[in-house]
Amino acid sequence: MTWTTRPRSEIGGLAAIQTGAGPNVLLLHGVGLRAEAWGAQLDALASVARLTAPDMPGHGESPIGNTRAELSGYTEATLRVLDQLSEPTVVVGHSMGAMIALDLAARAPQQVAGVVALNAIFERSAEATQAITTRAAALDGQTPSDPTGTLQRWFGDTDPPECAACRNWLTATDPAAYKQAYTVFANSPIPRWDDLKTLTCPALFITGDLEPNSTPAMSRAMAELVPNGRAQIVKGAAHMMPMTHAAEVNTALSTFLNEVQQ
Repeated sequence: MTWTTRPRSEIGGLAAIQTGAGPNVLLLHGVGLRAEAWGAQLDALASVARLTAPDMPGHGESPIGNTRAELSGYTEATLRVLDQLSEPTVVVGHSMGAMIALDLAARAPQQVAGVVALNAIFERSAEATQAITTRAAALDGQTPSDPTGTLQRWFGDTDPPECAACRNWLTATDPAAYKQAYTVFANSPIPRWDDLKTLTCPALFITGDLEPNSTPAMSRAMAELVPNGRAQIVKGAAHMMPMTHAAEVNTALSTFLNEVQQ
C-alpha cells in the first residue's frame, strides 16, 4: 500500500485521523512515526470499528505544547483524546505507543475496554538499557538524527516500501520532540509488574518472532502477569509488524474486538 498523508481533525489537543463506524479503537504509534503508520489498520478495520489515530505530541501535525518529558506526560496528552470518545475504548499501541496504552489502561480503567500492546518493551536487560540510553544521550535535539541505525534495527537488511515511509517520517520529525520522546522511551519503567497484575481489562500482547528488542519473551511475560492476558507471536515479523505484517495484525485485532464485545 502507499503511505500518503491523510486528513486530520483536532481531537483533545492532538491532530488525529478518524474513520469508520462501530466500537471505539484508539491507535497509538511509536517514536518518530505518525498516524499514517496505522494506514493498513485504518483501511482494513473501518468497517468494524470507529478508529482514532492521533499523532503523538511533537510528531506529525501535533504540537508538543507543554508535554512533560516523562511517560505520564504523553499518557495525559492521550487521555485528553480518550476523553473525547463517547464510550469505553479498545486502546492499541505500538512500541512507545504500547507503553502509553498500558499506562492508560492502568490509570483510566473505566475508559479502556481492552488493550493491545504491539512490540512492547518489558524489563529491558542491562545491556539493552545501556544501548538505548546511549543512543538517546547522543541526540542533540537540534539536527535530524541519521535514521540508518533505527531502520536497520526495524527492518534488518531489507528495504521494503515500509522502510522508505519510516525513513521519511523519522527525518521529518522535529529533532527536539524526537529527542524528548526517545529519551522518555529509553528511560521509562512502564509497564510495571504491579500495574500488569492489577489490570482489569482484557489484554493482548503481540510481537514478531524476529523482534530483537521487544522480544517474544517480553510479550509472554506480560501476558502471564495480566489476569485476562494472552500473547501472540507473529512468524517472520520484526519491529514494524503493523506495517509489514498487516494481515496478521488486522486478524488479531478483529478477533480481539469481537472478544471484548461479547
